[in-house]
Amino acid sequence: MKKAIFFLAVMFSVCMYPQDIEPTFEKVGKMVKATYFHENGEIAQTGYLLKGKLHGQWFMYDVSGKKIASGKYNEGKKSGKWFFWKGQILKEVDFAENRIVNVKNWNQSELVSVDK
Repeated sequence: MKKAIFFLAVMFSVCMYPQDIEPTFEKVGKMVKATYFHENGEIAQTGYLLKGKLHGQWFMYDVSGKKIASGKYNEGKKSGKWFFWKGQILKEVDFAENRIVNVKNWNQSELVSVDK
């Protein structure tokens, strides 16, 4: 189960999106706000870079603009709680140093399983 969640998490990494529309980068203080797009022009991902590494809150969207994932990076590594939406299922994945430490599956606001 953890391998499946890890594959899902990796699937949303920045390098997996083919880019026909150039991403945008905007300096915000010490960080750079990055926005990546789907081929249809909808936002695919948005978040921040610090010293060239993913850092802070990131959001991922499907081709219709619906949010499918959100979480935080700390100097290029996934950390803390990440959320992945697919239909009626919400996966809550806890990361520590880019490694999955816990997964919870939620369905319509009810806990349906816990994997450790």
